[in-house]
Amino acid sequence: MTQTTAAPAARAPDDTVRLRLDPHPSRTTVLDGAWWPRSTDAVTELPRLVRALAGLRGEITHVLLNTAEWDLPHPGRTAVDHRAVRLGWYTSQPAGLVTIMSEFGHDRFDLLVVPPDASQASADAVSAAAADATDRRHTPELLAEIEYTG
Repeated sequence: MTQTTAAPAARAPDDTVRLRLDPHPSRTTVLDGAWWPRSTDAVTELPRLVRALAGLRGEITHVLLNTAEWDLPHPGRTAVDHRAVRLGWYTSQPAGLVTIMSEFGHDRFDLLVVPPDASQASADAVSAAAADATDRRHTPELLAEIEYTG
């Protein structure tokens, strides 16, 4: 399990990026991990994710998202530490999936997006499954297992 933070420990807990990654990246896995954003506001959430991933998987250049799952606006770029990361908004992008592309050999990896209103127990369970290279379930199967708060 890898959990990273987007900010020093002195910041508020809601600055922590809830991220779990397979510690041994491979092109043969179904998913490379999971991200549990706190909202569906991509303008707020994506810079935190990109910062958290940058040191782990190289410089992030593109993020592909499902249009229907995120609040408007859907900008074409987001600023992260004085540089631009391109955002691609697609209706064909599978629900519950974000694809990250990095500079290293134009590498890409896929993260399950855990809905913000998922229960803690569900988020933990599906995040662990998404980061487990031996778990062959796809995003729709994992999303179907989530219980919600409220």
